[in-house]
Parts: sequence; C-alpha cells; structure tokens
Amino acid sequence: MSPGGVRHWGKFGAAGLLLRAPIGAGGVAVLLQHRAPWSHQGGTWALPGGARDSDETAVHAAVREADEEAGIKAADIQVRAERVTAVAPSGWTYTTVIADAGKPLPVEPNMESVELAWVPEHEVDQRPLHAAFAAAWPDLRATPARMDTGECPQTDIADLAATLPRTVDLGAEFVWLHADPEGPGERAVLLNPPYPAERADDSEVAAAVSAAGDPAAEPGAAVQAAARVLGIPRSRVLGPEA
Repeated sequence: MSPGGVRHWGKFGAAGLLLRAPIGAGGVAVLLQHRAPWSHQGGTWALPGGARDSDETAVHAAVREADEEAGIKAADIQVRAERVTAVAPSGWTYTTVIADAGKPLPVEPNMESVELAWVPEHEVDQRPLHAAFAAAWPDLRATPARMDTGECPQTDIADLAATLPRTVDLGAEFVWLHADPEGPGERAVLLNPPYPAERADDSEVAAAVSAAGDPAAEPGAAVQAAARVLGIPRSRVLGPEA
C-alpha cells in the first residue's frame, strides 16, 4: 500500500514483458493482453506481467509471467533491455522487460486474459490501454529503421543476417532495425568504434558517418538533413568488440 491508500500488486515489485516479433515487409507487432474484467482496470490492454517473487530479477519475473499468462517460452525469445516504468511513493516499482521473438509465437491465454493478440506496433495506442501502460508506451515504442547490409563490412554481414530484425536499445529510445529495403523507417548505418561516448578521436566517428550525409552526426540520433540517416553504434547491434 502506498501513502493515500493506493494498492500495488507485488510486495517486491512487478514486471511485464514487452515482446516484439517481425510481421513482414519490415513491420513489427507487439504481444498485448486484453485484461480479464475482474482484474485491475479490466477490459483494457496491457502486457503480460505480474508480481515479482523475493528471489527474482525483473527479467526472470517478466519471462515467467509471460509463460504463465501467454504460454511464451524463455527459449523462444531474446531479452534486449529493461526499464523501470513506474515508481510508487512506497518504493514499489514496475519494470518493463523488452524482448524479441523470431516470429509471432502461438499463445495460450489463462484466466487473467480475455484474449491475447499480436498488434502492429503503430496500432498499439489505438486500443484502450491500461493507464500505466499508456503512460509508459511513448518511451517504450520503437522507431522503425532500415539497414542495407550491403553497405556494411563483409565481416558483419553474416552476423547481421542472424540478428536482424531486432529491437535496438539506444538508451534514450528504441529502434526496430530491419533489412527490408521497402520497409518503413529512415535509413540506418552502423557506426564502427570508437564512439563519441568513449571520447575517442571524433574525426574517426565523423568519417564513419560522412558517407551517410552528415559528418557531424551523433550515434543513435537521426540526422536532420536531406539524407535522413540514423547512425547506430555497432556494439548496440552486434555486441562489443572482442
């Protein structure tokens, strides 16, 4: 119980899973839960989730709840990030765990759901959302971006083919990065290290993006020029250099 009598579910906090999957042509869908009428704000749409156990991380709790409420198996998804998306005066928190699946997985709703649905990401906010999810959604939604893997170093192409499409965590925002040339979003390029965040030689970073149309571009930010390019650090997509 928070001051003022507001009740929050989970003595140790709660967590939910925001699961994305590709739907073709560079598109992406999010798994949403239509909440049972008896639940808090029943009839609204939100994410599979629930209370954390005392010995659980937020990731463990979110993945477990998705299994219990939707039949989503941990082996079929890849966790990409987590965000604390609600904090109560009592210290209670809700953490949203962001993950990807290789395709829209079959789902098995339990008693907590009226239904489960894979909803195109750009249509999520067209549904009546749970108030807390609606408040968090603008910071959780992913901006689409398309990458021409032919522009990447040969050494990266196989790794990109194995990982794209996927959610990329840029810190301040999320990107749904795909390789469909006709798909939605701005053009994206990989920026190889060093990065400005590491305060290495900025001239090397400038050279990495000059071909994209703006040598002053910062990684993870859209170039405000005719080229309209999104520079994404390589390590955010393929992991740190060995």
